[in-house]
Amino acid sequence: MVKLVQKNDSPQKTDRELPLMSLLPNLITVGAICAGLTAIRFAFQGSFTAAVYLILLACILDGLDGRIARYMNSESQLGAELDSLADFANFGVAPALVIYAWALQDLKRAGWIAVLFFAVCMVMRLARFNADSKSETDDNGEYFTGVPAPAGAMLVLFPMFLSFLWPNEVQSYAGLIALYMAIIGVLLVSRIPTYSFKTTTVRRRKITYILAGFTVLVAMLLTYPWVTLVVLDLAYFCMIIWSYFMHRHKQKAAV
Repeated sequence: MVKLVQKNDSPQKTDRELPLMSLLPNLITVGAICAGLTAIRFAFQGSFTAAVYLILLACILDGLDGRIARYMNSESQLGAELDSLADFANFGVAPALVIYAWALQDLKRAGWIAVLFFAVCMVMRLARFNADSKSETDDNGEYFTGVPAPAGAMLVLFPMFLSFLWPNEVQSYAGLIALYMAIIGVLLVSRIPTYSFKTTTVRRRKITYILAGFTVLVAMLLTYPWVTLVVLDLAYFCMIIWSYFMHRHKQKAAV
């Protein structure tokens, strides 16, 4: 009797050496997760300003890790999955729990329902984004479908930005804050087209003005952070409305 030996044609993975710098994008992602989770800790200790700063830091790190990975040509499936999990922790869980610790604990059931609703909407938004990216049906990258995760985190923190400007004026409206959190959750999973800026181009002669404007923005964030963040959130709300009507106009013109 002849015993057949099945050969494995696929080559075994070797424990090859990798440059340490190739781990930099993943290290940045892990740092962002640590910032988001530490924000929750500070919030339940009553340090709400520090908690918001840490969420802002997580947003900045989230914007860096993917770009650095593409620049270094070190993109990987592990990095993509890690980035998606980091987005849920930093933009879905951390802001919701920070707001809960800040203003919604007295609402008990209603406050926790708002937290759960926002977090689930965030994870659904991230899952849909990953699926749309793989199927490449994203309208040529000009518009997001719904509000992107980092923007949703900044928008849901809008009441806290206001409260840092006017202490004890906003925090007492816990019911409205819970309703507002639910509305932002709806925007995350909505089909509203939101301009992505990925296809935006600028002329060379205007680069100096762009850099000068960015310098002013950074200076404002460092000097007057809460006023600047309130203005940026209001501007983003206006941009959502503008994106909706511009998208409809383009669709009608294409018919």
